[in-house]
Amino acid sequence: MPVPTCVLGSRGVQDHVSRGHSLNHFVELGSLSKVVTGTILTQLATAGALHLDDQLELHLADVPKDTGVTLRHLAEHTSGLPRLPPQANTSTADPYRSFTETALRDVLRNWHTTATGPVGKKEYSNLGYAILGRVLTTATDSTFQRLTDEHVLAPLDLPPGAVTATPPPERRLVAQGFLGRPRPHWTLTGPILPAGGLWATPHTAARLVVGLVVDRVLGEPAPTWDRSGPALWHIGATRTASAFAGAHEDGRWIFLHRLHGNHRRTTRLALQKLKA
Repeated sequence: MPVPTCVLGSRGVQDHVSRGHSLNHFVELGSLSKVVTGTILTQLATAGALHLDDQLELHLADVPKDTGVTLRHLAEHTSGLPRLPPQANTSTADPYRSFTETALRDVLRNWHTTATGPVGKKEYSNLGYAILGRVLTTATDSTFQRLTDEHVLAPLDLPPGAVTATPPPERRLVAQGFLGRPRPHWTLTGPILPAGGLWATPHTAARLVVGLVVDRVLGEPAPTWDRSGPALWHIGATRTASAFAGAHEDGRWIFLHRLHGNHRRTTRLALQKLKA
C-alpha cells in the first residue's frame, strides 16, 4: 500500500502530495525539531544571552562542575552522551514515556555515569538535545514554545504556534492502522521535546528550510545541520512518521514527509528528487 507522502521543493523538484497526506495539517517533525533548538541557541548567542562555549554547569546547577562539556558540544553531538536517555525503553511502543522531569534531573546529577563516550567524539544524541533545550529555557527563564515563537518563527514571518509540540488534535495528521484507526505515537512532549517533539504543517516546514538554509535570514545556519559537501541536511523520524529537509548551496532545496517511520527510505527518496 502506498505510503502517504508530501514533497515540497525548489524549482526542478516536483511538488507532490499523495492521497492520505496534507499540506495544511500538522505533521510530526521528529529530529528536525533539533534544527529549531539549534537555531534558538545561535540566536541567543548572537544576542549575548549565552555563548556557545559556555560550560554546561554555568547554566544547570544539577550538573557536576567537571564535565568539560560546552553548549557547542551538545549542539554538535560531541558531548559524550549516548543516543537515548538511560530511562528510554526501546522494547516498548513508547520508549520516551519514562523520560520524565525527575529522570532528567537524575541524568544531570549522575552525569559521569550517563556519559558513555569521550568529549569531542561525534555520537548522535537525543539526550544531548533534551539537555540543550533545558539549558535554553533555564538561561532565559522562558518556555520552549516562547523561545521558538520569538527567535525562530517571528524573524521568518511565521505566526506564533506555527511550529509547536501541541497542535490542535483536529489538525494533526497521523498514520493509520489496518482498520483506519490512528496509530499511537511516542510521548515527545516532556523533556525530550527539544530533541524531537515539534509539529508543523509541510508549508511551514518548507518555509523553515528556505529561511534557515537557503535565504539564511538568521545568518549562518545552526551547527545542528549535517553537511555533505555543498549541501546542508537533517532527517527526522518518529514511530509513525519520517522527514528529510535539505538544501544545496546552488539554491535547490527539499522538504519531504512520509507517514511512515522508515527514515532511510524517506532520505533516499528525497535525495533522488533533489539530484534529479
